[in-house]
Amino acid sequence: MFNDVYDVIVVGAGHAGSEAAAAAANMGSKTLLITMNLQNIAQMSCNPAMGGIAKGQIVREIDALGGYSGIVSDTSAIQFKMLNKSKGPAMWSPRVQSDRMRFAEDWRLLLENTKNLDFYQEMVSGLIVNNGKVEGVKTSLGIEVKAKTVVLTNGTFLNGLIHIGEKNFGGGRAGERAATGITEQLVDLGFDSGRMKTGTPPRVDGRSLDYSKMTEQPGDENPDKFSYLDTTQALKNQRSCHMTYTSEEVHDLLREGFDRSPMFNGRIKSVGPRYCPSIEDKINRFADKNRHQLFVEPEGWNTCEVYVNGFSTSLPEDVQFKALRSVVGFENVKFFRPGYAIEYDYFPPTQLKHTLETKLVDGLFFAGQINGTTGYEEAASQGLMAGINASLRVQEKEAFTLRRDEAYIGVLIDDLITKGTEEPYRMFTSRAEYRTLLRQDNADFRLTPKGFDLGLASENRLKRMEEKQSKSDNFIQFFKDTSVDPKEINPILEEKNSAQVKQKDKMFKLFARPNITIDDMRKVASVNNYVVDNNLDSEVLEQTEIQVKYAGYIEKEKSNADKLQRLENVKIPKDFDYSKLQSMSLEARGKLNEIQPVTVSQASRISGVSPADISVLLVYLGR
Repeated sequence: MFNDVYDVIVVGAGHAGSEAAAAAANMGSKTLLITMNLQNIAQMSCNPAMGGIAKGQIVREIDALGGYSGIVSDTSAIQFKMLNKSKGPAMWSPRVQSDRMRFAEDWRLLLENTKNLDFYQEMVSGLIVNNGKVEGVKTSLGIEVKAKTVVLTNGTFLNGLIHIGEKNFGGGRAGERAATGITEQLVDLGFDSGRMKTGTPPRVDGRSLDYSKMTEQPGDENPDKFSYLDTTQALKNQRSCHMTYTSEEVHDLLREGFDRSPMFNGRIKSVGPRYCPSIEDKINRFADKNRHQLFVEPEGWNTCEVYVNGFSTSLPEDVQFKALRSVVGFENVKFFRPGYAIEYDYFPPTQLKHTLETKLVDGLFFAGQINGTTGYEEAASQGLMAGINASLRVQEKEAFTLRRDEAYIGVLIDDLITKGTEEPYRMFTSRAEYRTLLRQDNADFRLTPKGFDLGLASENRLKRMEEKQSKSDNFIQFFKDTSVDPKEINPILEEKNSAQVKQKDKMFKLFARPNITIDDMRKVASVNNYVVDNNLDSEVLEQTEIQVKYAGYIEKEKSNADKLQRLENVKIPKDFDYSKLQSMSLEARGKLNEIQPVTVSQASRISGVSPADISVLLVYLGR
């Protein structure tokens, strides 16, 4: 049935698996995507949205490298918002509300039009491993498919257990069976495994809601988009979300079901996402709060199904229904399906290399929730990197990794493999020490040349990036070179309550003032003429404004990153025996032996390794 040996087999077709399969195939590797149900490719199992705080930066990075998540987010969007616009640009984060069905359909069509990619619907129940190297997979029907590398992206399916009140049953998602066999085999091979939990809220009938009692949450007046390509368009029409609140009455009704809650009666033993708690967890942990926000999110352009963001729960369905009917605007709510929690197996990611290849089995890669992460975007970025590196390994080329100062994807993977995680890992801007460098607006500058070198980013994409960079650099130089007369600039400064000037001054200096915008500067004739004559678009204008206003911060972060890079260049020999370093703390030796960092810089980020321990290591390596 499968005569060929595949270069790459990807197991699972969620966000991680879809990006992994696309990347490997687009790099020329003969790739097979195996999933339990081909109708559910890139399914949005939880909220119908992409992006958000720090996650939006990740989607832009995936797009800049030549992945598909940004393109699909654009083609299936029903609303666009740039979050945190009141803060500095390092915090700006794009987010789209998505049409759930169109998102999955667009992903499937993109994959079906990808060369070198085959599909097969079946459950993978085990791996073929010989002499510490993966050689393929086994399916539940007993079929063996040979491959040079395998990427596991199992999501919540590994021994998945769904909880609704006192009921629980096996499943990877509601209505889909769990995957069995893989965990047990990996543990036999020497891997450590653990359990994690996540949850989802009820889906309700939007026709039964009274939106007039809620606060409308429209999209941006001038919506942007995710992809840097010109093949997708910004939205012209948008669907609004709405906001309402829980109340003390709602909380009291929920508390009535706590004795039947799997979270509180001991049925659920695993750890859930701290930053996306269930409604019962919120009212238990934040007992002083008399209300919590609920965001009412449409699931698509034409469906009446609605996602109740903020009401994730595993309480009995009768308790969910009774409590939700006491929320303003939900008095006559009808359920499509109740919320539930799901427990599943994961593998602590300290067992991986930076490439996401496992340390124990050559050619085996893990990506997504199997590594302890939560979120579509985190999963997709890992899938992209695993697919890239599986393909490079087959082609016997140098591995591809990203540093912490190059991408949020670099921060994510370094955090996972260096620090590990005991709770579902979610990306935040605060996790990135170089977030002024890692903005959503410059992901193409940072990563498109790398994507092009890999064979993922097209020549058209690279040319667009280079043109944008050239136009931005030239416009910045224009501000540095050009002076403006007080007569022309002072009325603008006065209007913005900014100190006026008494003599000609360089426009760069004036533009750098915090309350002066590009729109203000365009009131100067020479600036506006430059914009029109050079046909500068909104991306170039935004890029120029950020580079001018944040020049000092950007240079400082670049300098700090360069200093850190010196330690990144100090390599540690493979399988280094830290027990030799008796003057190093016992805890540090244990952690370093377990994780086996590749560089001194990585070693310095391991929890339990102090600066004194690093000094000991540097002295030894210096010998």
